[in-house]
Amino acid sequence: MAKTVRLKIKRSEGPNSGSRWEEFDVPWHPRMNVISALMEIRRNPVTTSGAKVAPVAWESSCLEEVCGACTMVINGRVRQACSALVDRLGGEGQTVTVEPMTKFPVVRDLVVDRSRMFDDLKKVKAWIKLDGSHELGPGPRQSQEVQEEAYPLSRCMTCGCCLEACPQINDSSSFIGAAAINQVRLFNLHPSGKMNAGERLEALMVDDVLTGCGKAQNCVVVCPKEIPLVDSIAVVQRQATKQLLFGWLLK
Repeated sequence: MAKTVRLKIKRSEGPNSGSRWEEFDVPWHPRMNVISALMEIRRNPVTTSGAKVAPVAWESSCLEEVCGACTMVINGRVRQACSALVDRLGGEGQTVTVEPMTKFPVVRDLVVDRSRMFDDLKKVKAWIKLDGSHELGPGPRQSQEVQEEAYPLSRCMTCGCCLEACPQINDSSSFIGAAAINQVRLFNLHPSGKMNAGERLEALMVDDVLTGCGKAQNCVVVCPKEIPLVDSIAVVQRQATKQLLFGWLLK
């Protein structure tokens, strides 16, 4: 008898519709990940009870843990579906449970709207300003120490894992989340980015946008790129304190 994998998927038709669970058995093959299992369901969207249903909707792009699009809650933990190998999620006969993230609006099935993360990047001005499009020559040099500090921070792919795992991200909190704060640290490290460091910090110095972190460190545990997110929050909080006390001297 051919070996199969069972997926239990939480589905919904849209942001305002109710949710339901559906189970599917798909053929097993070596080194298969959750994305390949979802592809099998798309080829033959029939539940374990024999009902023909619409194919499951999900997002993916790079399939190598770079784009962040395929973030889902798999077996109760938020992670990338492309790097979640079925054989490591449970033994033979066990069911793999797949749900959409809960901290973002559901579009359909496993697809969520991560717009808030990109809006947050706009709020904190996570970019380097350029003076026109003409040739500017070589940029300022970075020391080896700064490069080593900045590289891990630059690995963020805006996947949303840190926000999903953070207990402070909820309807009653204004905490912006670790991802945007980490980008503030990254761009404030850049020799050209330092020119606008004060603007980024001041964008965080309202309500509990920056200070709402409870130091649960869930973000560090689930980050697929192992970014030192809690360290970034602490660094930016110190920068914001200095900006609050001495920023007027720079105006």
